[in-house]
Amino acid sequence: MKTNVGLLDRLIRLVLASVLFYLGLFLYSGTTLGIGLVVAGSVSLVTALVGFCGLYRLLGIHTNQPNEQL
Repeated sequence: MKTNVGLLDRLIRLVLASVLFYLGLFLYSGTTLGIGLVVAGSVSLVTALVGFCGLYRLLGIHTNQPNEQL
């Protein structure tokens, strides 16, 4: 599985994941919206850590540099 998520994109996803986790776990705790925010944060966190986004692959988007393989 080749990486298709660049460094800046990964950092943005990590920040987004932390915001979504905060909102889902503290502000909207116990609601359907809170669960949805935690799930979205989890997806963002996993794609940031792995460096691969399935949606990017389907759309043919690559935000990493060719020599930026991790």
